[in-house]
Amino acid sequence: MSLLAGKTAIVTGASSGIGRAIALGFAAAGAAVALGDVREDPIEGGETTLAAIGRAGGTAFFVATDVSRWDDVDRIVGQAVERFGRLDVMVNNAAIYTSTKLHETSPAQWDAVIGVNLTGVFFGCKRAVQQMLRQEVRNEARGRIVNISSQHGMIACPGDFPYGVSKAGVAYLTKQIAVDYARDQIVCNAVAPGKIITGKPGVAMDPAALDYSRSRTPWPRLGRPPDVAAAAAFLASDMASYMTGVNLLVDGGWMAG
Repeated sequence: MSLLAGKTAIVTGASSGIGRAIALGFAAAGAAVALGDVREDPIEGGETTLAAIGRAGGTAFFVATDVSRWDDVDRIVGQAVERFGRLDVMVNNAAIYTSTKLHETSPAQWDAVIGVNLTGVFFGCKRAVQQMLRQEVRNEARGRIVNISSQHGMIACPGDFPYGVSKAGVAYLTKQIAVDYARDQIVCNAVAPGKIITGKPGVAMDPAALDYSRSRTPWPRLGRPPDVAAAAAFLASDMASYMTGVNLLVDGGWMAG
């Protein structure tokens, strides 16, 4: 319960799906959490992440945040530091997709996906590093960055060209930051989910796509958001004391098969 006690974290895309699970998990583990998203209501329905954390006795606040806009990212980091004194963990989770192949992808779709999934992670990492460089070292780290990549940053993402390219960029960006800032004791890792059932409607719940994912996943069930949240909490904690530049798979064995 105290894995993240005393830590301040920002989670982007925190209203729904994986981001919501990460925010809830971090708060339950003792972190004070700044919740960033373009909308506060969860896509899958139900109470807001802020309300759920408050009901459980946790500490959080919500900031409307479009990660593709530098000013928005700057604002949530600034508000988190103003409220809590420092930034221990930055979780760059917000992502979108188009479900389009190369020849179907319009320039506007490409720009939108890259803007959120890759430029948004760049903005989140840059602003977090700027803050962390000004902080004292605690438990061998000035701060920790956890990026949410994807197994589809390592293998092809069938039928979604911009998403796969963006997630490959996140995996590379994570390694580069880890190396460049290791001497500054800023940790940067990623979590690469496999197929995760979030409850969001749309193409992700297409029966044929689910059957394909089940056929590729050795574990007898598909992933759930708390599976990713647990990995993110570990990487955000002092337990991950000698790990940086890692792209940690949470995929039920998909990539091992």
